[in-house]
Amino acid sequence: MERIKQYWQQFLADTRKETDTNYLESFCFGSNERMANELLQLVLDGKKKATCSSLAYFEGSGESIPKAGDFSIITDWAGKPHAVIQTKQVMILPFKEMTFDICKREGEDENLESWQNNHIHFFTEEGEQCGYTFSWEMEVVFEDFEVVYIK
Repeated sequence: MERIKQYWQQFLADTRKETDTNYLESFCFGSNERMANELLQLVLDGKKKATCSSLAYFEGSGESIPKAGDFSIITDWAGKPHAVIQTKQVMILPFKEMTFDICKREGEDENLESWQNNHIHFFTEEGEQCGYTFSWEMEVVFEDFEVVYIK
């Protein structure tokens, strides 16, 4: 956590933000090292501009749902910070209502079917760990973000 704290302080200094500015969370994308580092690279390359999570995850973990204006620190699998993102908009909708126009902003898939298959797998695994069951009706929290700092 010390390196996250130092990274955040450097971000605040470099961007001349108020020193009492907070971030929502620091995290890596994905559920394994390969995925986390590949998704991080998509963010750094400007291809990944959104992410989604299950609403059940937030409800079960007690973590706050991101809101427009929130900052988050993106790390690699090892926890090393690489970027700060700022949430631009959040929408909550059933998994079955995701369209390719929406999910393509995640920068991960070439079509809706691929996105669905990858996310069904992810939500099924996460659900087993977090106590919910994937369904086509489950609500997802879809977050559009902008990279505001890379160092």
